[in-house]
Amino acid sequence: MAEKNYSFVEVEYTGRLADGSVFDTTDEKIAKDSGLFREKSKYGPVVVCLGAGHLVKGLEDELKGKGAGTFVVSLSADKAFGRKDVRLVQLVPMKKLADSNIRPFPGLQLNIDGALATVKAVSGGRVMVDFNHPLAGRDVVYEVKIIRGVSDDAEKAKAVFELEAGMSVKVEKKGGGLIVKGVKKEFWDVVKKRLSEFIDTNIVFEEDKSS
Repeated sequence: MAEKNYSFVEVEYTGRLADGSVFDTTDEKIAKDSGLFREKSKYGPVVVCLGAGHLVKGLEDELKGKGAGTFVVSLSADKAFGRKDVRLVQLVPMKKLADSNIRPFPGLQLNIDGALATVKAVSGGRVMVDFNHPLAGRDVVYEVKIIRGVSDDAEKAKAVFELEAGMSVKVEKKGGGLIVKGVKKEFWDVVKKRLSEFIDTNIVFEEDKSS
């Protein structure tokens, strides 16, 4: 049974730090003007599920229950990306990175044992890395436009695939349920379990023979 405290909305948003600098946006022009543009990134309105962690939690909490409109949401660090935790600043042996053919320098972001870290300093045979979120300790402001609420189950399913797995799949409505094509058979059970958290309908998987 799908959880009832989830709601899907189509939004556009831009996140800024207190000094006005942009750190995230769905607007292609703003991304280009701010030096954040990435060729492979998708810009424009996006469908998200409020309460599923698709946006920073403090922002989701502020948007829940709101209808279409434009909102400015100010979040303190603890409601945005968290406060700085000095315990998450650690020294890592240079050899550990060298064994992975990594040449560290301040500002470099790394994946160390499955956790994202930012190199703060390099000295001799040791590297100081920060496992805090890069924006931890920073107050932020979001400019958000809620375009519409989303109730179509197929659109919800496509959004979950795109946001959580970066996958574009075929989703069709049939017989009061959904047919999903384009997911490898070994993932059907786990994907169905995840989709069932959001969508209260029968979900059937089929192999996509057209690809």
